[in-house]
Amino acid sequence: MKELALKVFRQPPDRLNCAQSVLHAWREVFGETTITVAELKPAGAGRAPEGLCGAIYAACLLAPDRAEELKAAFAGRVGSLFCKEIRAAKKHPCADCVAEAAELLAGKDDTDDSRATTTTCEMNETD
Repeated sequence: MKELALKVFRQPPDRLNCAQSVLHAWREVFGETTITVAELKPAGAGRAPEGLCGAIYAACLLAPDRAEELKAAFAGRVGSLFCKEIRAAKKHPCADCVAEAAELLAGKDDTDDSRATTTTCEMNETD
């Protein structure tokens, strides 16, 4: 799944952001979700709720039952959950965060058919 996410991250023609790239990979592997790629456009570039990295934000939306586990593992690997902190540390470029979030998300047992609705990483309503 990591490769699928990186294949579309910031690449033409769609130039998907971090959150959208993770969602795209999920949909390629597991199928449709209630979340659309367009809905995650505002979640890239440090704009996910609470300043979360968009890649881990998308992963939490897609696997709500594993959100806390995903966040803990991501923070352990990358050093933070927050985009600005990750960027300031200059150790992990955004592509690394996309790869890590997709890899962690891929650890999901594909026999579990849960799909995202609302989670601890809930999407903000936009006007």
